[in-house]
Amino acid sequence: MKTLDEVVQKLPPDLQREVEDFARFLLETRGQPKGARLRMDWAGALSEFRGQFTCLELQKKALEWWGD
Repeated sequence: MKTLDEVVQKLPPDLQREVEDFARFLLETRGQPKGARLRMDWAGALSEFRGQFTCLELQKKALEWWGD
């Protein structure tokens, strides 16, 4: 089986550019993860309720708030 480079080299120059453009398009749209990082600015937001509720109770309440 031939490598991609070998196959592309056999194409005329205009088609080689088209293959390159398509490969760049694929990289931009599907090939690389977006890099979005998880935000942690919510951490500790419920600390004022620590003495009033257990973790399980807070989890159930959060599900109620989300409508699940």
